[in-house]
Amino acid sequence: MKIQILTTSTLLLLAASTLAAPVQSPNLSGTWRCEPEPETCRNGSTISVTQNGTKLEMKNEKGVQAEGQVTSNISLSVGGPWNMMGEIYDGAIEWSNGTKWRKQ
Repeated sequence: MKIQILTTSTLLLLAASTLAAPVQSPNLSGTWRCEPEPETCRNGSTISVTQNGTKLEMKNEKGVQAEGQVTSNISLSVGGPWNMMGEIYDGAIEWSNGTKWRKQ
């Protein structure tokens, strides 16, 4: 029976190779329109998004701004004043407040 002893540096190398890859950020920059109707879109019906890596800056046509973060390749979160989480799929973002944004 052959016994192999792993050094600390080998164990660290193995651990580092098994860590998850960094978030692949989808491109969310651009103009988005809130759906399905303006009444449900209390934050405004048109939102401009700028993106730097996983950081997002959002501004609606009323001038209200919020900062957000891409949390995975299919999810994001936005802080105050909107405070919502979203799922990205099929060219749209479905938000925790019940609205949906489509990229224009």
